[in-house]
Amino acid sequence: MRAIFAGLPWWVKWIAVPAIALIVFGGLIATVVGFVIGLLFKLLIFVALVGGLIYIVRKFMAGSSSRGDW
Repeated sequence: MRAIFAGLPWWVKWIAVPAIALIVFGGLIATVVGFVIGLLFKLLIFVALVGGLIYIVRKFMAGSSSRGDW
């Protein structure tokens, strides 16, 4: 691979080739990044909901046990 880029100017290696890669694979990259961000957001929502449920259940159980048995 180095032999291909050996005689080319620096701007071809560092500007033109990455720009062409972004143009060609830009949609794929955006799809993957969007999927990962969406997955992380759903994971965050899941953790928040489970944490809230555990908090509510513990608070309810502590409150019901202090009132005594009916």
